[in-house]
Amino acid sequence: MASKTSDIELKLASGRSVRAALARPAAAKAPGLLLIHEWWGLNDEMRDVAARMADAGFLALSVDLFQGEVAKDPDRARALMTGLDAAKATETMTGWAGWMRRDAACNGKVGALGFCMGGGWALNTALATPLEAAVIFYGNCNKTATELAALRSPVQGHFGRLDQGIPVEMAEGFREALKTAGKPGEIHIYEANHAFARIGGPNFHQQSADLAWKRTLEFLKRNLS
Repeated sequence: MASKTSDIELKLASGRSVRAALARPAAAKAPGLLLIHEWWGLNDEMRDVAARMADAGFLALSVDLFQGEVAKDPDRARALMTGLDAAKATETMTGWAGWMRRDAACNGKVGALGFCMGGGWALNTALATPLEAAVIFYGNCNKTATELAALRSPVQGHFGRLDQGIPVEMAEGFREALKTAGKPGEIHIYEANHAFARIGGPNFHQQSADLAWKRTLEFLKRNLS
């Protein structure tokens, strides 16, 4: 892996300081991509994702929604996720989206990509501030057509048919809500479980993960280049 991440900090309008891990691509100008972690927090895996996406040609920023804390067990991860202040998380994401657009290395287009909890926040971010693309990996997408009215970017979603936490019915409902709202989106269902793309995870499914990443890169390059 050629790219490395560096920790950066941003002071928001409210006075709060937030942090993220940034990986810059070789190109002088590149599409901006906000990456949003699972309920574990900004761990080494999410730094690796940023580095990989930088190698793929994106200005990649892995955002930290947990103020530096990284969970080691599901109980703590669940507590961090349920304790997340939605208003503060929205301010964090919109703040980083603005920072990305201002960065000299960004080509002016910004997308969001998230996993599990972060998948839901990729969608929330696209609803809160204009983006050019949003990608959801098995995240909460339980939105009505009315709630999706504010969406300005195309959405791509990847979901597992065996997932009990984000059931396939939610994904299919999201597909219908996008259609009713007249918003561009593509929803892909895989014969896999939750977190099927997490390398080394208990539900990792190579075939599904490879196809999902292929579709993701094509989608992002199509909308952010």
